[in-house]
Amino acid sequence: MKPRSEQPDGTRTGTGSGTTAAAPEEALADELPAVAPQLRELRRRAGLTLEAAAARARLSPAHLSRLETGRRQPSLPLLLGLARTYGTTVSELLGETPAVADPIVRAGGPGAREADGWTYWQAGGSGRGMQALRVHVPHGRSQGELVRVHPGEEWLYVLSGRLRLHLGEAEHLLEPGDSAHFDSLTPHRIGAAGPGGCELLFVHTLLQSSLAGLCLGAKTTHQH
Repeated sequence: MKPRSEQPDGTRTGTGSGTTAAAPEEALADELPAVAPQLRELRRRAGLTLEAAAARARLSPAHLSRLETGRRQPSLPLLLGLARTYGTTVSELLGETPAVADPIVRAGGPGAREADGWTYWQAGGSGRGMQALRVHVPHGRSQGELVRVHPGEEWLYVLSGRLRLHLGEAEHLLEPGDSAHFDSLTPHRIGAAGPGGCELLFVHTLLQSSLAGLCLGAKTTHQH
């Protein structure tokens, strides 16, 4: 039997069987979409030379060049490494288009959540950098006594009832139609000023924060 020889592209050939065994990366070529256009665009967007990007990904410039020109398909572990190098996802590397979030939230859509007497309705889309809620604040419940300090911003608009807002050492009484916009690092707490409670629109930038539960009163939530 004649010995197998390795070709420049990484395959091994042999006359004994008449077949060609593909390298692992090439075996995936039929399974994965071409990533070459995405790799080139992501590197250019990051402002990296071929050499700099290859060094970050722990590849040789020649190997990365073959990936960018479509002469090689990356293995799955290599896809993960390239995604980390460019600060993106494997889905983007594969050219997958994320689903477009529905910008409309219909009345009667997502159900209410209740926590310690407070009731919340979703008023904005999920997966956003801001979260919008419609909130009913009851009168005289313990949540109103919590002083909150956390990164982000908050905006609220009183729909009905009267709202008492404490910002630092100052106290503000808000009537229907009044609004407030403040830095959440300012110690703050809110409560209803009347026996009927109050209802407000509330927007905050805590969606990605581990402290979001504190703002939403997540200690005892349940769905309606």
